[in-house]
Amino acid sequence: MESKARCTIWFLLVVVVVATGLETARGSGECGRVPVDQVALKLAPCAAATQNPRAAVPPTCCAQVRSIGRNPKCLCAVMLSNTARSAGVKPAVAMTIPKRCAIANRPIGYKCGPYTLP
Repeated sequence: MESKARCTIWFLLVVVVVATGLETARGSGECGRVPVDQVALKLAPCAAATQNPRAAVPPTCCAQVRSIGRNPKCLCAVMLSNTARSAGVKPAVAMTIPKRCAIANRPIGYKCGPYTLP
């Protein structure tokens, strides 16, 4: 039941973002030309894992984190984004996902605001 609620929240969040229309980046931000909040939507499969450090991290989440994590600055911005915050992401828990996914080339020790990637 709780996962259905989270999926519903993510779906509503996507609808709101699409309905309001994201302003496209004209320059190069943390995630290149793609707005951080748009990249954050790709982490929808990670919803439960960003709120509970003991929750299993789905393979689809790990794949997205691995892809976004190629740019640590982008991954950091996504995990601290307004979209993530609105979805109830706990940044301290979210920062543990690359380790929980056993991503070998994760940016260990990377400072992300007040957090450090383990």
